[in-house]
Amino acid sequence: MDERVEHWISEHQALENGMSDQRLSLRVKQHLYSKKSQYQQVDVFDTWSYGRVLQLDGVFQTTEKDEFVYHEMISHVPLFTHPDPKKYLIIGGGDGGVAREALKHPLEKAYLVDIDEDVVTVSKKYLRSIGSEFDNPRLSVHCTDGIKFMQERKHEFDVISIDSTDPIGPAVGLFSNEFYQDVFNALTPDGVMACQSESPFYYPEFIRDLHKRLRTIFPIVTLYTGVIPTYPGAFWSWTLASKKYQPADVAMDSIAKRMKAGNMKNMKWFSPEIYKASFVLPPFVQQLIRA
Repeated sequence: MDERVEHWISEHQALENGMSDQRLSLRVKQHLYSKKSQYQQVDVFDTWSYGRVLQLDGVFQTTEKDEFVYHEMISHVPLFTHPDPKKYLIIGGGDGGVAREALKHPLEKAYLVDIDEDVVTVSKKYLRSIGSEFDNPRLSVHCTDGIKFMQERKHEFDVISIDSTDPIGPAVGLFSNEFYQDVFNALTPDGVMACQSESPFYYPEFIRDLHKRLRTIFPIVTLYTGVIPTYPGAFWSWTLASKKYQPADVAMDSIAKRMKAGNMKNMKWFSPEIYKASFVLPPFVQQLIRA
């Protein structure tokens, strides 16, 4: 007898003018946590197919089954683009997944700045497989406004990853021209930034606008992609902006040497080959960011 009960959670995806023509639904074993924080509704579910799932305001943020793709790509791509990163900053990332991946590098210090302390607290309790490095002495966690935190830093970080939610709610300010200028100012003279930039299928205008904004600030701006089953359309993008280093100039053997030196054997998605391949874009995406 099938013991799986008919309890489902859904995310309305590809929203346009408040309406959605599709949804992603997951069958639930148990609702582990539910609370309205100061900023958003926070829920954790244990599901049959994807393990534990973090949902914010009804939107799937991360799942135990496919989280490694997102977290490896938003951290390792910019960290390997920079030849010798020492100080690293994560804006958002309260689930701890980006920090877990970044701390595989020989960083001197990593900072995680998430506005919602409840997300950090619930991740420590229910998502330990994702946020497994919160106790690492090289990680400094700040539950505060990432925008204000950024404004107080000048030429301090070698690499910054902006692990934001969608550009709604408490994350809206993380997509403004002013914020990206603050990011530029907080980076060292050869610094690198990466941010999640949504689905090319469902949010082409957002990607086009983001690249236009970043090109007014950074000399090097490029898109890279991966596949995340629980995100809208599965085909996902990130944007890398750099003051000096071109991803195309990074040799696969140099990445391999750094991975070997750091004993990075437990990657599930990222590899030197994936690094190179992720910047190879389909024609419709090339056209999108040229527009």
